[in-house]
Amino acid sequence: MSLPPLVEPAAELTVDEIRRYSRHLIIPDVGVTGQKRLKNARVLCVGAGGLGSPALMYLAAAGVGTLGIVEFDTVDESNLQRQIIHGQSDIGKPKAESAAATVREINPLVNVVIHNTALDRDNVKEIFSQYDLIVDGTDNFATRYMVNDAAVLLGKPYVWGSIYRFDGQASVFWAEHGPCYRCLYPEPPPPGMVPSCAEGGVLGVLCASIGSIQVTEAIKLLTGIGEPLVGGLTVYDALEMSYRKIKVRKDPDCVLCGPNATLTDLMEDYDDFCGAVSVEAQEATLDATITARELKEWQDAGKDFFLVDVREPAEYEIVRIPGSTLIPKGDILNGEALANLPQDRQIVLHCKSGVRSAEALAAVKAAGFKDAVHLQGGVLSWIKQIDPSLPAY
Repeated sequence: MSLPPLVEPAAELTVDEIRRYSRHLIIPDVGVTGQKRLKNARVLCVGAGGLGSPALMYLAAAGVGTLGIVEFDTVDESNLQRQIIHGQSDIGKPKAESAAATVREINPLVNVVIHNTALDRDNVKEIFSQYDLIVDGTDNFATRYMVNDAAVLLGKPYVWGSIYRFDGQASVFWAEHGPCYRCLYPEPPPPGMVPSCAEGGVLGVLCASIGSIQVTEAIKLLTGIGEPLVGGLTVYDALEMSYRKIKVRKDPDCVLCGPNATLTDLMEDYDDFCGAVSVEAQEATLDATITARELKEWQDAGKDFFLVDVREPAEYEIVRIPGSTLIPKGDILNGEALANLPQDRQIVLHCKSGVRSAEALAAVKAAGFKDAVHLQGGVLSWIKQIDPSLPAY
């Protein structure tokens, strides 16, 4: 459905702006008035990572007058495969500052506002209230639900995107005109069911594919052209090079935007709502967690134990802890691998960071291996504390 322009046009375009945006100005649907609306727009990008990189760069190039960047992380070498707004010389710098520098280089006419902070319950509404539109480039469920809830409570539209391996999704959520994120996903997935990009990986260029959709939708909303993705979900499969559009209806029972909404303010704890690990995993790890240094001491002392790496084969090829045996978490959770675990040796489980091994630990203990433990911080902790020469990923 068509919607009216989100912002009023600015008073005028300068000669420099007319030269810069001439290819927009000659599009009848955009024209001078549309470009003036972009100039007057205030857009906040949540995250300056995989999706935030192309979003910020193309929003800047398009002439959005004020771009806000909320990001607390620093640039890591593993980011550079997909987060193209950062470069080699930016490693170690705050992502918000690195992204802002690139935006200013692309378009010095854009006013960049840096929010070098973690978005949380205490600041999200105050930050969002300064902008017309939110572009969501987050990569975790807790922040996604918080972004949605704050946008609905403030009456703000926001453009959402999600990426994983070769697949991407994008939509526009605006409770005044259609569904919100909770209408599509009333509850977060069970802990451990959906791996993060850090665990499952993502094709770098997929960020550009979904990020460009987000920017396109933002421009349409700001200028009032075309039919935005309100009430629609675009699903992209890069391997098949296919796009599908799925209709998403407003949920009459939505706890946030439904007629009988029960959620009238932000939740107290979004991390608890989404749950990084299940209750069973939390209980299993009590008094059953060892550090990397303890594991090394056990190895040096010749202690008899069976070290199990529950990551995926591709991760095992990148780096491994000496003496470990690969048994993917899925094979443990479905029971296939349990019969192959030794009954006469203590089981020690590890993954990349400790989340997947905690889930596997719960299954192993439930199967009768009561003295099993897992490695706190996973292989990343081993690299940091024991062998920095190994590659982190």
